[in-house]
Amino acid sequence: MPADPVRDHPALESGVEPHHDWVVKIVSLLPSATEIVFALGIGDQLAGVSFECDYPEAARMLPAVCGTALDVESKRAADIDAEVSALVAMGEPIYRLDNTRIRAIRPDVILAQDLCRVCAVPSGAVQDALDVIGCHAEVVSLDPNRLEDVIDCIGRVGRATGTEPVADDLMSSLRQRLAAGRRRVTGRPRPRVFVLEWPDPPFNAGHWVPDMVEAAGGAPVLASAGQPSRRVSWEEIGSETIDLTVFSPCGFDLDGAVDQADAFLGRPERPGLGRIVAVDANAYFSRPGPRVIDGVELLAELLHPERPGTLPQGAYELSQEPT
Repeated sequence: MPADPVRDHPALESGVEPHHDWVVKIVSLLPSATEIVFALGIGDQLAGVSFECDYPEAARMLPAVCGTALDVESKRAADIDAEVSALVAMGEPIYRLDNTRIRAIRPDVILAQDLCRVCAVPSGAVQDALDVIGCHAEVVSLDPNRLEDVIDCIGRVGRATGTEPVADDLMSSLRQRLAAGRRRVTGRPRPRVFVLEWPDPPFNAGHWVPDMVEAAGGAPVLASAGQPSRRVSWEEIGSETIDLTVFSPCGFDLDGAVDQADAFLGRPERPGLGRIVAVDANAYFSRPGPRVIDGVELLAELLHPERPGTLPQGAYELSQEPT
């Protein structure tokens, strides 16, 4: 089982207090940022979160200051994509801030993003809302493109919240794990890995995910590190040589990924997808927080298993599933 940087960091295990001289009131509009705040030992300073913030368990108990216009319950991938596309085409927001609740909280720091308007409230929209309600919080936009950027975001949160020493320790620990994983796969054959971020229509997984594949000892297919996820065609996919397809649908845990897999398992291109494994995208791939290093270790176990025939936690074999 991979180490859990949120649950197992020494600052939480030993009861060490964060090294800062003031208490900041924090609102996090990102699940990844919420994980970072808890990993830094200052979860008690979180006053509001996004409706998607579900890890660690304590995050579920915090008031939500952000909701969504989407209704994704029991919907198939194609229907969700159509709903998102319609909202974007109309210029309608996908996410909605609870201005009344944010005004009542009066946060000092708001953690947001500008990387993807489909993933969370854009920082610009947050700043506009603060201007309307008269709140003067510092908006910290976390926008990683590469795997190292994901780790650097921990330092940004540390600086904004006065927890730099804890952040430095956590970043060092994650980098050490990443380096150890790279050493383990050095010189080994590199299977060709296609990470499917959405099944219908198909999207690849971009930004930091190709770096994850490389660090785990694989060769990314139809993806370039640091580039956004993009829509790909089944013709493109079918023309590639693929050893492993990792199904990592953005916004879904492992059960959700398995449930959404029937959107592509019956396609004629399936035999060319190689081994097919569904993963917990929320925990290990889609959210750029500390657990992406767990995701690298999960990928490494799939590609270069220490115990062949076993699956790492957070993965499910789809290769033998009937169409």
